[in-house]
Amino acid sequence: MGEHALVKGTGSPPTINVSGTVYCEGHNTFECNLSAQNLEAEEDVAINGDLIVEDSVEVEDGRLDVYGKMSTRHVDVEEALFVSKDLTCGEIDVGGRLQADGIVKARDIDIGGSLQARGEVEADSIDVGGSLVIESKVTIRNLDVGGSARVKGGKIEDIDVGGSFESIDQLEFDNIDVGGAVQLTNKNKGRTIDVGGSFRVQGDLHFENIDVGGKVEITGSGEGGEIDVGGKLEVKQSLKLTGTLEVGGKAEIGNQVSARNIEIGGVLRATKAVVENSVEIGGLIDTQEGTIARFVELGNRGEARGPIKAEEVDIGKDARVQNISARRILLRKGAEADNVYGENIIIEAHCRIYGELQYSGELRIGDHVSLTKHPQKVDKLPN
Repeated sequence: MGEHALVKGTGSPPTINVSGTVYCEGHNTFECNLSAQNLEAEEDVAINGDLIVEDSVEVEDGRLDVYGKMSTRHVDVEEALFVSKDLTCGEIDVGGRLQADGIVKARDIDIGGSLQARGEVEADSIDVGGSLVIESKVTIRNLDVGGSARVKGGKIEDIDVGGSFESIDQLEFDNIDVGGAVQLTNKNKGRTIDVGGSFRVQGDLHFENIDVGGKVEITGSGEGGEIDVGGKLEVKQSLKLTGTLEVGGKAEIGNQVSARNIEIGGVLRATKAVVENSVEIGGLIDTQEGTIARFVELGNRGEARGPIKAEEVDIGKDARVQNISARRILLRKGAEADNVYGENIIIEAHCRIYGELQYSGELRIGDHVSLTKHPQKVDKLPN
């Protein structure tokens, strides 16, 4: 076909069937369905109907518009591909932009610029240099996007996005690796999450590991293995971990937090903290119903609001605590406490105890310690 040729088919609906290859010099329009072994074009081609090609579609220096459904084994379009209905293909390679308004099913999709799909998308791998927007559920094994990506939930095994990733409905995944920001919605389940910037879940999250450089926010509850956050962690409901919770700045949990270990550089706020091994807080522990652990360490000039119950407690210099109950207790120089109950207690110089001081084993008190009440040695400590 020469340039600017217009082709009309026969029958109802109008159709052209070609047993071999259709060659187009460019700017061609088919006012019909087209069926062929191959389609090759040098510039733009428009199909006002369905395009069914058995082997391959190749368009150089142009775009392909299909105002119907499209099916082929391989498609290679240099500029842009538009399909108004369903797109079924083995391999899709578009240099610029792919837009599909129907369902997309493919093995491999490689887009240099952007991908936009309104229907559901099913693919083994999708590689997009710029942006991706899918307005329906997806089933993807590997997703690699250079810029931003937004989907409407579904299942993606591996997600690798350079900029931002958003899912506006329930998502199941294996791995998320995003350089910028991630936002998930509804109930989500995955394995590993590695985000350079911020990570927000508007709902619940079940996971194995979270590693985020900036901020993590979960508006529902979280359950998983380990969390490592460089900045701030905020969970509106409960947080249950089998591993370690490590936060560089502040951790705010609406209800109870449980973990194997907790390490917070700044502040920990929760209704209650139940920890299998150790709790290490640099600034403030604020737990209305208390902190329970094997070992609790509060940094210098730190503060603990709510009772502490542990095997061993180490309170830093000039720190302020309320009630402590433990087998071994160390109050370093200048620390203050309301009530202290322990088996073996060491109180360094210049500490202050405003309430009761009870011990069942050994008590060592440094110089210039202020006690409101005389220490009591008891056979049994309060629960």
